[in-house]
Amino acid sequence: MTRIDDTFARLKSEGKKAFVSYVMAGDPDLETSREIVHGLPAAGVDIIELGLPFTDPMADGPTIQLAGQRALDKGMTLDKTLDIARSLRATGNQTPIVLMGYYNPIYSRGVSKFLAQAKEAGIDGLIIVDLPPEEDSELCIPAQEAGLNFIRLATPTTDDKRLPKVLQNTSGFVYYVSITGITGAAEAQSADVAPEVARIKSHTDLPVIVGFGIKTPDAARDIASIADGSVVGSAIVNLVEQGKSPAEVLTYVKALADGAHSA
Repeated sequence: MTRIDDTFARLKSEGKKAFVSYVMAGDPDLETSREIVHGLPAAGVDIIELGLPFTDPMADGPTIQLAGQRALDKGMTLDKTLDIARSLRATGNQTPIVLMGYYNPIYSRGVSKFLAQAKEAGIDGLIIVDLPPEEDSELCIPAQEAGLNFIRLATPTTDDKRLPKVLQNTSGFVYYVSITGITGAAEAQSADVAPEVARIKSHTDLPVIVGFGIKTPDAARDIASIADGSVVGSAIVNLVEQGKSPAEVLTYVKALADGAHSA
């Protein structure tokens, strides 16, 4: 059992849905992003998605792309990203942290070395968007052998023939992308999402969390009501881009979390 597994078991016993928040490590700078991450658990976040900045974020829209570029411009690195997780663990907080990013920085570091460092830093799971199931031997299986969940994305174009392949080595939860295209491009519609969540659940016992296109507390509630939880990323990153203070960002996050938890 990982911290992610324990979190979903606890939420289920409480009759609650999960709220997952995404923030880009190092945006707008290391210390500000560290302060935001440290404040997320008290704001009601059940799982933290920590973005690893990368120079070619092909699955991300302009909001996340620019966040990653801001972080890289301020000197953000893989080591500094892991240090944000390590610093949260040093406070005694056990909120699960999922590192979300691309394979290149991990490959450059070396898979075995990276996994040992991630585990030591307190990372609980990985979402690596450019590694398909056909490449599970590269990172997915070694990660799970190291005790990290490997979370896979399912999308509206993942048909019933493809879905079992996507799910075969997935653990922790399934991240359903509610819209086609890039992050931040449209708004999720519960009427469209509901049958897709039901379809995925017919293939797996894992929790299904829905992200992309969720921007308000009401949307977080509506989507969580038909899934096991909701994810908000671009809307939070937008506030950082606007220069909002950590306190202002966390106030917004709390409203989103309250929305998801009320589902």
